[in-house]
Amino acid sequence: MPELPEVETIRRGLAARVEGRRLERLDILDPRFCAPAPPAELEAAVWGRRVSGLARRGKYLVWELEDGTGPGTVEPPEPLFLVLHLRMTGNLLLAAPGDPDEPPHLRVRFSLDSGDRVLFTDPRRFGTGVVLRGTDAREAYFAARLGVEPLHPGFTAEALRILAAGRRAPVKAFLLSQERIAGVGNIYADEALFRARIHPLRPVGSLRRPQLAALRDAVVESLEAGIDARGATIDDFRHPDGARGSFQHRFLVHRRAGEPCPACGGEIVKLRVAQRGTYVCERCQPRPRRPRGAGSRRAAVA
Repeated sequence: MPELPEVETIRRGLAARVEGRRLERLDILDPRFCAPAPPAELEAAVWGRRVSGLARRGKYLVWELEDGTGPGTVEPPEPLFLVLHLRMTGNLLLAAPGDPDEPPHLRVRFSLDSGDRVLFTDPRRFGTGVVLRGTDAREAYFAARLGVEPLHPGFTAEALRILAAGRRAPVKAFLLSQERIAGVGNIYADEALFRARIHPLRPVGSLRRPQLAALRDAVVESLEAGIDARGATIDDFRHPDGARGSFQHRFLVHRRAGEPCPACGGEIVKLRVAQRGTYVCERCQPRPRRPRGAGSRRAAVA
């Protein structure tokens, strides 16, 4: 699944070609993309609008569209937002005028007044799109789904401490919870926990202030490294021009089971945490101790 660095890479790759252009036509070829809203309704809402900006929130890509109201109106124009989530296998590819045939698994076509087309492809058909009218609707939509933005100044060690306080969930599960921290997925959680030297099974509420400070910094460093490498291509992710990301060549632990740890030389192992394949060096990231008496309690229950 594209995570924050991959979506930010897509945003940067498209922005220069779509911002300021008019969206002359939107063709939704797969009704599942916007269900339960009818495709014709979503298409009609955005046709002819100018793209005033392309933004990102967590793993969501946001097309900011100017209202089509003409000059001379008393009320300020109401912005419209087309919010996309790429899910597991979605990509946005840029096709210039005269480019060859469109790719397979095409679900949505954005046609701009420049002649460029932005093509949303998605083999597994999990990606979604929704239209939101006005900034209040946009803020409410994200407030119900997303927590703090990890590259925002508000993501501090103290903010992380408040979010983690009293929680017994494994820290890996905590990092994957989009309602807590927006945009971190499996790749960058593994990389951040290794950088912070924290085992993914450690209860997040048990972390001390220095560990939380290290984790905050490690999350930011891992995401910034991913953006610098223009994302990680393991399966489907591509840049808008079709190129692959390169962060997969810089992984410290993710997908490196059986290989030596880059810090201590010990073997990297694969675990299952929060129903996700998880990679860890248990020398550098010591496994949490089992609470005293836990084994006997489990035996008694059994």
